[in-house]
Amino acid sequence: MVTQNATLKSKEELMEKLRQPEVITGSEILLRSLVLEGVDCVFGYPGGAVLYIYDAMHGFSDFNHLLTRHEQGAIHAADGYARASGKVGVCIATSGPGATNLVTGIATAYMDSVPMVVITGNVMSSLIGTDAFQEADITGITMPITKHSYLVRDVDDLARIIHEAFHIANTGRKGPVLIDIPKDISANKTLFKPVTEVSIRGYNPTVSPNKLQVDKMIKAITEAERPLILAGGGVIYSGAHEELHEFVKKTDIPITTTLLGLGAFPSGEDLFLGMPGMHGTFTANKSIQKADLLINIGARFDDRVTGKLSGFAPYAKIIHIDIDPAEIGKNVPTDIPIVGDVKTVLQIANLQAKRADKADAWRAELLASKAQYPFRYKDSEDELKPQWVVEMLHETTNGDAIVTTDVGQHQMWAAQFYKFNKPRSWVTSGGLGTMGFGFPSAIGAQMANPDRLVISINGDGGMQMCAQELAICAINNIPVKVVILNNQVLGMVRQWQELIYDNRYSHIDLSGSPDFVKLSEAYGVKGFRATNKEEAKAVWEEALRHPGPAVVEFVVRKEENVYPMVAQGSTIDEMIMGDAE
Repeated sequence: MVTQNATLKSKEELMEKLRQPEVITGSEILLRSLVLEGVDCVFGYPGGAVLYIYDAMHGFSDFNHLLTRHEQGAIHAADGYARASGKVGVCIATSGPGATNLVTGIATAYMDSVPMVVITGNVMSSLIGTDAFQEADITGITMPITKHSYLVRDVDDLARIIHEAFHIANTGRKGPVLIDIPKDISANKTLFKPVTEVSIRGYNPTVSPNKLQVDKMIKAITEAERPLILAGGGVIYSGAHEELHEFVKKTDIPITTTLLGLGAFPSGEDLFLGMPGMHGTFTANKSIQKADLLINIGARFDDRVTGKLSGFAPYAKIIHIDIDPAEIGKNVPTDIPIVGDVKTVLQIANLQAKRADKADAWRAELLASKAQYPFRYKDSEDELKPQWVVEMLHETTNGDAIVTTDVGQHQMWAAQFYKFNKPRSWVTSGGLGTMGFGFPSAIGAQMANPDRLVISINGDGGMQMCAQELAICAINNIPVKVVILNNQVLGMVRQWQELIYDNRYSHIDLSGSPDFVKLSEAYGVKGFRATNKEEAKAVWEEALRHPGPAVVEFVVRKEENVYPMVAQGSTIDEMIMGDAE
C-alpha cells in the first residue's frame, strides 16, 4: 500500500508540475498535453516533419512510445488499444506518405466509432500548398472519415486544439480526430497554459433522452407478444453492459447482439440468441423476422445485419436508441426514436422496466429453436477444421481471453464459436472489414491489458499485410498469441466464388505464402505448426505456457465454408445452412 500511495503521490506531483505555465516549444506542449489527457501509450513512426516532436521525446518517460514497423501497424495498434481499454488511442506519423499510410486505419476507426487522436506532421507553414517534398493535404484527404480535423496554424492554439480533439473523439458518437501540425509549429515557442475546460460552440451531443420517448418504449414492451432486443457496439462504447443486463433481466426479453456488440451480454445466458445477420444464428435471424417489437440499442442497422432492407423485420414496431440522431431512421424506419447515451437511457428505463408478460410463448419458442439450431459443422479426424480450432481456443482459455481478428472466414468462425462474456474482449474490424487489422490491433490490446491473455486470430492472407509487426513483439516481449488459420486461399472470396459465381475461382490462391514458423523465428518469435488435432492441442498448450509472443499456424481444410450464410439481396431468414441443412 505504501508503494501504491507513493506512486499515486508521484503521479499527482507530475500532473501538478505539468500544469505550471512555462515557455516551451509546440512539441513539448504536445507531449505535456497528452500526459495531462491520461495517455500512457502512443504508437508511431518518425519522419522529417515530426522530428521536433520526436526530439522532445528523447529521454521522455511519462508515457510509452511503441515504434511500429509501418504506419498502418501503428494506427491499428492504437485502434486495438482504444477498443480493449475504453480510452482514446493515439498514434503519430510524419507528413506525406506517413500520413497517407494512416488513412485505412482512420476509416476503420470511423466506421466502428472508435475514439482516436491521430497526430500527423506537415511541412513548414510557409510551404503548405506548394507541393513541397512529402506534402499531402491530409486534413482534406481524411475529412470524410474523421469526426473533425485540425490544421494547426498558430502554436498558441495547440494546447486548446489537443484537448478539444480528445473531447470530440471520446464524447457523443465516438470516433477519430486528426491534428495536423506543421513542422515550424512544433518548433515555435510560446507560454504554455494548461486547458482546464473544453467548450466547443455547436458541439453538444445529446446524452439524456426525452423521457416521454422512454415511457413509450416501456408501454410498447408491456403490449408486445414477440419482443426482441438487438444490441450493438454502442452498449460497449458507453460502458452500459451492466445496465443492459439489468434491462434484460427486468423485461425478460430475448436478446441478439451484432458483431461489434459481442460481449455486451453474457453469451452463456438462456435469453442470448447469438449474432444475427449474414453469418448469424438461425434463431437470431428468424426471431428478427417474426418479432412484433424490435428494440435496437446502440446498433446502426448495418446491411450485414439487415439483409434485404425491404424485407427486414416486417412485423416489428421499431425502437432505436442511439446517441447519433443521424443513424435513427437512416436505414430502417423508426417508430419510437430515442436519442441519447445508451448507458443513460437504460439507467432511466430500468427505473420503470417491467417484465414482458405477454411474451411467454415467444420465449419458449425461441429457447427451443436455440437448442435445435446451434452453429454446426462436420468435424473430421483426418484434417483440422477451423471451427474445431476456435472451439479449442475457447475451451483452453475459459472464454476469458481478449480476442482480436483479421477479416474473412476466420473472423466469422471466431464470432460464432468463441463465447464472450465480458465487454471489450472482442476486437474486430466491422464496418470497413479491414484486412491487416487483426495482428497489430492485438498489440494495442495487449499494451492496454498487460495482465490479460490476448489472442489474435488471423487468416494466411491478412497476416501477411502487417506481419512485420512481429518485430516489435519480439523486441518489447509483447506476449500476444498469434493464431493463423492457414487454408492457403482467400477463404471468404473463395466461398463467394463457389456459391454465387458458380465455382469460377479467380485469383485467390495463396499457396505461395511463406513458412509462417520460419517467418516468426526470423523475427525472434517462437513459431509452431499443427496439421491434426493431436498436434493442435500440444502446440497450443506449449504456446500458452511460453512467456513471450508466439505464432501458431493451424493448417486447416481449404474447402471449408462459413454457415449459415445469407446471400446479398436476400432477407435474413433466407439462410444457406450448408453442413447443418
